[in-house]
Amino acid sequence: MSQGIIKEEILRDDLKYYFMSPCEKYRARRQLPWKLGVQILKIIMITSQLILFGLNNQLVVSYKEENAMTFKNLFLKDYSGVDEEDYSVALYSQQAVYDSLFYVLDQYRQLGRLSVGPISYAEEDGKLLPLVICKEYYKRGNVEPSDEAYDIDAQLEKGQWTPRLDHLGIDFLLMLACFPFRLVDIKITFQLKGINLQTVRSHELPDCYVFFVTITFDNQCHSGKIKIFLDIDALSSACKNWKISGTAQKNTHYLLVFDGFVILVCLTSAVLCTRSIVLAVKLLQRFSRFFRENYNHKVCKTDEKEFLNGWYVLVIVSDAMAIVGSILKMEIQAKSLTSYDVCSIFLGTSTLMVWVGVIRYLGYFQKYNVLILTMKTAFPKVIRFCCCAGMIYLGYTFCGWIVLGPYHEKFEGLSRVAESLFSLVNGDDMYTTFAQLKDKNSLVWLFSRIYLYSFISLFIYMVLSLFIALITDAYDTIKVLKSYIWGPGTLLHIINSKILNLAISAPSKQNST
Repeated sequence: MSQGIIKEEILRDDLKYYFMSPCEKYRARRQLPWKLGVQILKIIMITSQLILFGLNNQLVVSYKEENAMTFKNLFLKDYSGVDEEDYSVALYSQQAVYDSLFYVLDQYRQLGRLSVGPISYAEEDGKLLPLVICKEYYKRGNVEPSDEAYDIDAQLEKGQWTPRLDHLGIDFLLMLACFPFRLVDIKITFQLKGINLQTVRSHELPDCYVFFVTITFDNQCHSGKIKIFLDIDALSSACKNWKISGTAQKNTHYLLVFDGFVILVCLTSAVLCTRSIVLAVKLLQRFSRFFRENYNHKVCKTDEKEFLNGWYVLVIVSDAMAIVGSILKMEIQAKSLTSYDVCSIFLGTSTLMVWVGVIRYLGYFQKYNVLILTMKTAFPKVIRFCCCAGMIYLGYTFCGWIVLGPYHEKFEGLSRVAESLFSLVNGDDMYTTFAQLKDKNSLVWLFSRIYLYSFISLFIYMVLSLFIALITDAYDTIKVLKSYIWGPGTLLHIINSKILNLAISAPSKQNST
């Protein structure tokens, strides 16, 4: 009996210690809260890393965007400085197409005299990389709109041509022989090189860039309107020959050391959290075995979930993403990788999860804990409610796309319809959505009014109200529970200690009685 009592007391102490806050653990056993200290250090370091990467990425993005605007003004004839929808320039006559093609080639030939920035032709092994013109066209085609007749071979063929910039003669005109009826598109591709000098102000060496420029004359619609697109892909690398004075040396190695320290801290955090999960599983096994051997009863699933702390899983996932993001960042700084977007996703998501994880420690305080418990209580109901409301939302999305798509620019695609309806739910652009509908068809105009009024009334006055009511109901429940059972200690400690109180204390009293 004495041996069983000793085991029960040890288990009771372990359970109490497991559900304590870091401060309570320190007061109980004078054990430093290593996980808390590591998490605080990790928050500071990951946030600093994100800010440094964001500032550097901002310089890169601005350099690429300004170069794209420069190329549009240099190579596109009659470019207004603002893109028209998703394209840059539209052409409506054959002469305009010829002029624009000749303009691109002529501007490329005079690039050295025109550009005000450090831009030049790309070379490889001392040879200038050529400009290439590719065309895609129907193999055979004859169209007579006046006779309502056509003869088209739908098979597409491709042709490629490298022009001599000093002499554009008959070959260039033969290249356009299939224009306009058979021509699908023309693509002009070339490479340019530039140096990003603005990083000198940040005490870093400038990086060299290769710009892959593609100018597309799109005639896929065959509607008499040819759209011109200009796209660039930029590839950065370390410059081969450089000499700089009057500024500090490049501080990349300091950033690499800092990133390595971030990886070390994240590994330490992941190991500590994994250790806590393993210890929690072992404690749950001890508790379940004790409960089964002494009271012949199985621990319910709800009590088992109290041992499995989801915050630890969140921290481990954020640590893994931070490690991957730091490695990618180190590769970018070493010029071995240029995928800024992938690195940004990993670093941004890991920082988000790290800051969300702070809520766990705020939950140990009485006033902040109410918010966490409300979210935890309302989340399952909100998810089920969103699934039901989502069915109605999808119905309106498909209906609006097929009916209003030809008459309203906000309903031209499924994604645009979903975004427009979401804006309406939040009260944005209501008048604009009503006013921009083309009233060429009276039946569609009448349907659009019924469609928009019913959607706004249903989702704003009913769906959103019920959504808020679910959260309010969960909050009221937590407040009532708090007012009845609040005593010494925190509410979270009371709720988390229900396993200890209900599963050990109550059966022990019943057995003694």
